[in-house]
Amino acid sequence: MSSRIARWPFWAMLRKEFIQMRRDRMTLGMMIGIPAIQLALFGFAIRTEVRHLPTLILDESRTRESRELIASLVNSTYFRIVGEVRGRDEIEARIGKGDAAAAVVIPHEFSRDLKRGRGAEAQVIVDAADPLSSQSALQGASLVGLNFRPTARARQALELRVRPWYNPMLDSATYIVPGIIGVLLSMTMIIINAMSVVRERERGTLEQLIVTPVDRTSLMLGKIIPFMLVGYIQVIVILGLGRLLFDVPIRGSVVLLLVMAFPFVVASLGIGLFFSTLVRTQAQAMQAGFMFIMPNILLSGFMFPRAAMPEPAQWLGLALPLTYFLDVLRGILLKGVGFSALWPEFLAMWAFAILIVTLSVRRFHKTLE
Repeated sequence: MSSRIARWPFWAMLRKEFIQMRRDRMTLGMMIGIPAIQLALFGFAIRTEVRHLPTLILDESRTRESRELIASLVNSTYFRIVGEVRGRDEIEARIGKGDAAAAVVIPHEFSRDLKRGRGAEAQVIVDAADPLSSQSALQGASLVGLNFRPTARARQALELRVRPWYNPMLDSATYIVPGIIGVLLSMTMIIINAMSVVRERERGTLEQLIVTPVDRTSLMLGKIIPFMLVGYIQVIVILGLGRLLFDVPIRGSVVLLLVMAFPFVVASLGIGLFFSTLVRTQAQAMQAGFMFIMPNILLSGFMFPRAAMPEPAQWLGLALPLTYFLDVLRGILLKGVGFSALWPEFLAMWAFAILIVTLSVRRFHKTLE
């Protein structure tokens, strides 16, 4: 037998690897199952064409013609009316909070201009912090303007003037760079923390630490706090480079951003700790981390607008802490909003952090006892 192995070392090594792969069924299952699940999920969920933008209406004309314009906007499927406002200040407040992505302003003289046979004007305000959504609004406004003919005398096309807010040049870097902060934080906190705990278990040092006078709470805090400091350094570095290299605006309070980043960092570390209780090797920890990170990136609104996704995918996105942190990042940096507009996201991140850390602590105790 030894002579055969010596004569055919390649086949012996190949046989050994297949045997090892068969024994490590968890890794094999993750390698085959995760890509299949993610392909089905993302192929169904990812859409780049945004429809049904939540839209506010400021109708100062309040005439039959203005109501026909609103109906034309709805029938175009690009806009979905979510409410009426009384003034432009309310538009700014509600778009800043994320209640709407667009607003249509119909002036007093709208109906009069149409009846006099000259082209009337209306304004579409768009939250251009998301370039894909704003491009969809531009396209929809153009189509409605060209096809709107409420009276026989209206020979000229309606002019719907689009005014992009927060990102008037529709620069993709302005939209992407703030999101990179959340993505990098998530990747670092989840994967590195999970691998750190698993590495300690593989080397046997984790069990040695547990039998020392150090209690488990101190042990876990010692694992978490250094990564929290690293996370905050990442935020500051990316903010500085984004401002220097890409001229990304910082319209809100950086201190508020750092405060609101805390529950997101805790939640991400909790996810990493939770994964470390499910796997046994660093390779499995890496695979589990990427299994979570891919939906985290694609379903949270980092790359693709959530408004374009099917409703089940949007519900899945609400189960991801990055979804809320992206709203915080873009709200503070691009829109300059304060805590009064972002407290629901702050509470959602804290709820997720408390839940996942509690589950992780229980699993962590159970796997070591």
